[in-house]
Amino acid sequence: MPRRTKLDTRAVGLDIGLAFSRFLTGRENLHYGVWASDLAVCAANVGQAQEAYTEKLFGLLPKGRELRILDIGGGAGETAKKLVALGHRVDIVIPSAFLAARCRENAGPSANVHECTFQAFSTDQRFDLCLFSESFQYIPIETALDKAAALLAPNGAIIVSDCFRTEAFYRDKKKGARVGGGHSLKKFRASLESRPLKVVFEEDITTPVAPTVEIEQELFNVIGYAIRRVDEGLRASHPFLRGMLGRIVGLFLGARRRARLDQRLNGTARSAENFVRYNTYLMMKLAPAPNK
Repeated sequence: MPRRTKLDTRAVGLDIGLAFSRFLTGRENLHYGVWASDLAVCAANVGQAQEAYTEKLFGLLPKGRELRILDIGGGAGETAKKLVALGHRVDIVIPSAFLAARCRENAGPSANVHECTFQAFSTDQRFDLCLFSESFQYIPIETALDKAAALLAPNGAIIVSDCFRTEAFYRDKKKGARVGGGHSLKKFRASLESRPLKVVFEEDITTPVAPTVEIEQELFNVIGYAIRRVDEGLRASHPFLRGMLGRIVGLFLGARRRARLDQRLNGTARSAENFVRYNTYLMMKLAPAPNK
């Protein structure tokens, strides 16, 4: 039997997400949007919602001075590009070669791109701000907090803007409906409590970011519909070819992965309601607290 090749669904998802973002907004933002109550939830308004997210995020930056910023897990470099335009010095840590290339293109030559994991990142520099914008969830909690704190210059701060899983995520057994990701909120709170860090600012923005999930699911549903229509056409006109293609797919994707892909392309469980149930999205600013 031919050895099955593992499909990197995260890489495929990133590629699709970037292509969709470029087509829809002209930019390569990979983060959620913040949806105002009067903003219609539709694909045409994704760019506006994402700009609102960035505006809220940048509201946490110290005002009136140039900052040395470490953008940890900088996506495709769109956030760094905006930070550079505001006059800040930016270093980006990104482990993906594909995204590192996009960071260099989007953020420009003045941003330093480090193609490695945050765990492997090493520097003598110290930063006024360590920024985790939807990247905190990919790094162990203790590593992220301790290393970021050690990289801070005097009076520096850490910004964490990301999803955390609620207790409902672990309690419920409806696997198809458990939308979202990230660390356990309970464990994150415990880790913060045990470290010399204080919460300077915190806002729960779960509800205003939740509609982004539905837009994303609509995109995948469109792709799923296209695949179904092609499959139906092949089944009717070229059944032998369709059977061969099905067997080839089976060589690369096991039954479990096919089921997960089908859920992603054709399911409807990724809704704003389920996102709110199983996630808490926090935008917060942390600072060292030596006497804690």
